[in-house]
Order: sequence, then structure tokens, then C-alpha cells
Amino acid sequence: METLWFAVFAVLLAGYFALEGFDLGVGLLLPVLGRTQERRDRMVAAVAPFVLANEVWLVAVAGTLIGVYPALEGEILFSLYPLVVAMLVSWVLRDAGLWFRRRADGDGWRALWDLAIAGGSLGLAMGWGMALYALATGSGPIHPIGILVGAFVALAFAFHGWTFLGWRLKGFAGVTRSGRDLLLSGLVAAAPAIIVLVGAAGYLLEHSAPSATLTTLGLMVVPFAPVIVGAQVWVWRAFRTSDRIPSFF
Repeated sequence: METLWFAVFAVLLAGYFALEGFDLGVGLLLPVLGRTQERRDRMVAAVAPFVLANEVWLVAVAGTLIGVYPALEGEILFSLYPLVVAMLVSWVLRDAGLWFRRRADGDGWRALWDLAIAGGSLGLAMGWGMALYALATGSGPIHPIGILVGAFVALAFAFHGWTFLGWRLKGFAGVTRSGRDLLLSGLVAAAPAIIVLVGAAGYLLEHSAPSATLTTLGLMVVPFAPVIVGAQVWVWRAFRTSDRIPSFF
């Protein structure tokens, strides 16, 4: 049971990096590729159908961490408290930018919230890299090498976002990408999480909740798993073409 739940946790965390990675990557590219307001509008609209569905993976990761590794949850929050707070602020800032940029007219208003999207995306991407390094090495939340890892994660997300735009908006970023290209860039975005999970497998298995708890958790989760998977499949099938691109209103 411990191995099964470790596999579930690994899939959820890697899936979050692969899916939310292109959302954050597009946010990071707003100042680079969004040279006009019209281009920034198209970039934000391209990720709009996927953002909330992708964030569900983070909720699932957090729920699994609390349920399967209850002892580690408190340790992680305590040891990485400043970094966790910074990531939460970045998350709120990014999502606020997505929702508020269309609440009023004016280039200045939208430019302000576009900057919030870019800044929040950078904070989240860097924060994830720094958190992974800290968890893998036992170092503090702020470490020079951790900052470099954070920069690598940000670059990986930006590459994933660029590939997503090439798949979603053909030719927009100067390229046209296929679904296979998007899958490969998703693996690149998920690679840091996969590497850390492989290294931490033994430690996580030793700190799993008791078997009875894991069995009860499974009975609670299994009935809802098909619904969550079905919703994800529906979102991708419904918005796989660029002629159906809602934005945040």
C-alpha cells in the first residue's frame, strides 16, 4: 500500500509540474513575447481554459501529502516557512492578475496585472525549484545552489510555455509545435520533480502513514478519481483547438 500511494503522489506531483508548468511558462513569457496588449491578451486567453483544471493537481498533491505523509507535512511547512509563504503570495498574485486584468478598460490597468502575472509566475517557478533543492538536500529555504535550481525550473517552465504557445496558437511565437512536442516539453518541466522523487523514494516510504490509514484514504479517494480524470480529459478535448479560447472576464 505504501508503494502504491508513493506512485500516486509521484504522478500527481509530476503531473502538476507538467501541466501547471506551461501556465507559469506562458506567464513568464508575457514580457518577452507579449510586446503589445493584443499579444498579451492572446497569450492569457490561450491558457485560460486550462488554469483551474491544472491547479486541481496542486490541491491533490497537498491532500495526498497531508494524508499519506502526515509527519512530513508539518516538518516541510516549518522548515520552509518563508519560502512557502512567498510561493503562496506569488500564487495569489498570479491568479489575481488573471482575474482582474479584464475587470476594467485601459492599457495601464491591464499592463499592471500582466506584470502581476509575470511576477507571480516567476515567484512560483523559482520557489518550486528552491523548495525541491531544500527538500532533497536538507538545506535551508534560501541557498545559492537552490536559487540556481529555481532558475533552471523557471527556464524549463518557460520552454514548456513556449512549446504550448506553438501548439495552441500556430505560428504565434514563431513556431508551430505538435502534441508530441508538447508532451516532451512537459517531461522537461516535470524532470526536477521526478529526480527529487526518485532520490527521496526510500525516505518517503519509511514515513508513510499506517496501512490502515492508507486503506481508508484509498476508499475515500478511489470513487472520485474517475470524475477528476474525466474532467481533465473533457477540458483538453473541448479546448484543444485555438478557435475556442475563452479568457478571464
